[in-house]
Amino acid sequence: MKVKRIVANIETQDISKAEHFYGEILGLDQLMDLGFITTYGSNEKMATQISFLSEGGSGTPVPDLSIEVDDLDDVLTRIKNGGVPIEYGPANEPWGVRRFYVRDPFGKLINILTHL
Repeated sequence: MKVKRIVANIETQDISKAEHFYGEILGLDQLMDLGFITTYGSNEKMATQISFLSEGGSGTPVPDLSIEVDDLDDVLTRIKNGGVPIEYGPANEPWGVRRFYVRDPFGKLINILTHL
């Protein structure tokens, strides 16, 4: 048996809020819309990972999701232009990532990062 994919599921009664944050700001494609579920993602090959944390590193809370991007400064500009408050960072961390935290429209703490 081989795990092929791990999907994060976020419960909400207003799925439309995902379009602005995950579609417009983060630039993910809408892969599926069945009314009760809308999925955003990328057709790029991604590694399957699941992390278990006692804290978020550098004394931060544990984020609900970590999203790695190729251009952190571009996403940071999109976040600011989208009116999304930054809760931490941006910071260069000692383990080799540059990152910042924001909350998505559903209140989930999102760690947006790039490897240095």
